[in-house]
Amino acid sequence: MNIFRLAGDMTHLASVLVLLLKIHTIKSCAGVSLKTQELYALVFATRYLDIFINFISFYNTVMKLIFLGSSFSIVWYIRCHRIVRRSYDKDQDTFRHLFLLLPCLILALVINEKFTFKEVLWTFSIYLEAVAILPQLVLLQRTRNIDNLTGQYVFLLGAYRALYILNWIYRYFTEEHYVHWITWIAGIIQTLLYADFFYYYFQSWKKNVKLELPA
Repeated sequence: MNIFRLAGDMTHLASVLVLLLKIHTIKSCAGVSLKTQELYALVFATRYLDIFINFISFYNTVMKLIFLGSSFSIVWYIRCHRIVRRSYDKDQDTFRHLFLLLPCLILALVINEKFTFKEVLWTFSIYLEAVAILPQLVLLQRTRNIDNLTGQYVFLLGAYRALYILNWIYRYFTEEHYVHWITWIAGIIQTLLYADFFYYYFQSWKKNVKLELPA
């Protein structure tokens, strides 16, 4: 554990709390992509299969439970909550997210660190997380007018991955034989997907205007 890893974890946790705050208190999921939330639920479900058989630390287990529980809770809210689901914009959230699954699975079967069931699913989750934000970014471009909590949620998600890249750099120079190309490349691709959003987010913050993305 180092300061960059801890900051990344806390930023990731903050992003989830911001989204849950929006959904639970305002009773609205306007501007939130169900497709992205379903992909994240699948990411955590396949990544944390070992939660009850491979104990690393109390901190690690708690974080796994939080991300598993929160991701499925968000999906439930958007799909099933009698008030929240009314604000879901199904007509705009049309990204065909299921088409992301097969390429990620094939890639995980072909390029992995160890060809075992657990390792392939873990690698699949890494590849899928790299592109899971795409439906959300497309939805924001279509709706253009983005509320503060949704904008903060996406910003924190991107910041979490950027902080993890700093964590990898730090560990590369401080730990022997620390090389994880799959995680590194997927993480860099994931961060680059946020580049356009980051630009407009900082522009809106600098000019003190409402965040809008170009169509």
